[in-house]
Amino acid sequence: MHILLVASAFNSLTQRVHVELRDHGHTVAVELALPERPLAEAVRRHAPDLVLAPMLRTAIPREVWAAYPCFIVHPGPFGDRGPSSLDWAIQRGADRWGVTVLQAVEDMDAGDVWASADCVVPPVGKSDLYRGEIADAALTAVLLAVERFASGTHTPRPQGPAHAEYTPVRIRPYLDQSVRRIDWDADSTETVLRKLRAADSQPGVLDVLCGAEWYLHGGHPEGGLRGAPGELLATRAGAICRATKDGAVWIPELRRRRAPGRPPTYKLPAVQALGDRLPSLPELAAPDSADPRRRTWTDIGYREEGSVGVLSFSFPGGAMSTTQCRRLLDAYRQACARPTSVLVLGGQRDFFANGIHLNVIEAAEDPAAESWANINALDDLVEAVLTTTDRLVVSAVAGNAAAGGMMLALAADEVWCRAGAVLNPHYRLMGLYGSEYWTYTLPRRVGAATADRLLGEALPMSAASARDLGLVDRVVDCGPGDFAAEVGRLAARLAALPGSPSRIAAKKAELERQECGEPLAAFRERELTRMRRTFDDPDAPYHALRRAFVHKRRPQSTPPHLGLAATTAARTAVGADRSTRARVTGTALEDLSRRPDGWYQES
Repeated sequence: MHILLVASAFNSLTQRVHVELRDHGHTVAVELALPERPLAEAVRRHAPDLVLAPMLRTAIPREVWAAYPCFIVHPGPFGDRGPSSLDWAIQRGADRWGVTVLQAVEDMDAGDVWASADCVVPPVGKSDLYRGEIADAALTAVLLAVERFASGTHTPRPQGPAHAEYTPVRIRPYLDQSVRRIDWDADSTETVLRKLRAADSQPGVLDVLCGAEWYLHGGHPEGGLRGAPGELLATRAGAICRATKDGAVWIPELRRRRAPGRPPTYKLPAVQALGDRLPSLPELAAPDSADPRRRTWTDIGYREEGSVGVLSFSFPGGAMSTTQCRRLLDAYRQACARPTSVLVLGGQRDFFANGIHLNVIEAAEDPAAESWANINALDDLVEAVLTTTDRLVVSAVAGNAAAGGMMLALAADEVWCRAGAVLNPHYRLMGLYGSEYWTYTLPRRVGAATADRLLGEALPMSAASARDLGLVDRVVDCGPGDFAAEVGRLAARLAALPGSPSRIAAKKAELERQECGEPLAAFRERELTRMRRTFDDPDAPYHALRRAFVHKRRPQSTPPHLGLAATTAARTAVGADRSTRARVTGTALEDLSRRPDGWYQES
């Protein structure tokens, strides 16, 4: 079928639906629902068999849903309605939730239901849940709904008392700040965490801190520190620790409340956002990973099981600032000093990485200089992975990866992806040539022609498609909460394989051959020369694109590369590439088995 995705932004769920439908053989186009662009006219131009809205903040006009079958993906179970469904579920402590695919009608979320799927609700932030369990459930429901629609024989289930299995409708109001507000004197730590998690990406929890109003973003428990309710207790890795009535929480990011007539504000690491307002506080080191009983938070951790080391990291939004890159490099070097034969990089849940930290760059006194520092810090990290010759390195990609974050993953010997991950191995939508040794790592996996195509098309791809191209070695089909354990099992198996010692022994000779031919430093120098020209040119598109991304400016139109011609060509090319698949290594062989103007923003 020809399916048109209508969305408010090309966000994570829209991208996931986009890649999965393409993988299932459908032609897919995208149209953004923009105030100045009549949606009905755009839909007529596409002439779709089906209109599907994975993430839409506005209603589909009558002239569209009356003329075309239109399905809405609602992040709530059967009978749930309202714009803040997922927020309510988290804030009220639901342990299970669901996703419903329903037909668009006059009343919001009131149409007949074509499919639904449920999921667990782990104690994580809304954005993590949305990209994980909710996205998995959404794809189950979407694919079933599309299959049922294509059959022409399925009768959708009405929402109403006339149905034999009537489920009472629950219309939930918009969850505003009056309900989100934290009462630091009265709310327990668990209540505070639920409120923070229900708003972690957007809109944040409005609060007063250090004499100003801020939106608090993200929340993690702290089991050892205590203080007066609301008191700031410590800092760690850019986050602040704040006391509750019976414990404390870590808050990684803050966003200043927008003043009348002023530009939109954006999230920053909490310590950086507060600046001189922050009182003198102790900077706490990361906890000892050997003590799993300690309930606390850190963004970088290391654990060891036998001959396998796991270096995990989790940065908000997947962005990696200069400081974060340097801290991760230090941790990587420490991990490499341990007597292990396999080192796993990543392996937790949600984002792997998305490259340089555009918000921190935008806030810098000299964004060009900070861009340069950030890209070099990330390059240093990638170089360390590429030149590790005394063990096998595995990138364990639990969630989405893009741009420099994707190239960091490709620096490893093997790349293992959770089946639900969406990959964006390109840079051009931010006006950048790219670095992180991509001119070495990408062609060596997929060939020069495919590498050029991937970067030029700038389209997302599924983990399965990436495996078929040779970009990924293994796809791990499991839920977000099971990925870490499954990766640990597979890594132990890799370490025990009879052929692993010989693979490790061959790495040093392979690197020496590379250095005798075209040294890695030559790839880095060529890439950075082009990046430096961009950073130092105030008129380069990168600077305007970065500002638009950071300030979440609405695009003027749907980017042309998301049209039908581009997606059809990409699907055809992926099919062709499957016949000339690149190498598959290690345990995979054994098994034989942004744009900155808002259209791709994460939710």
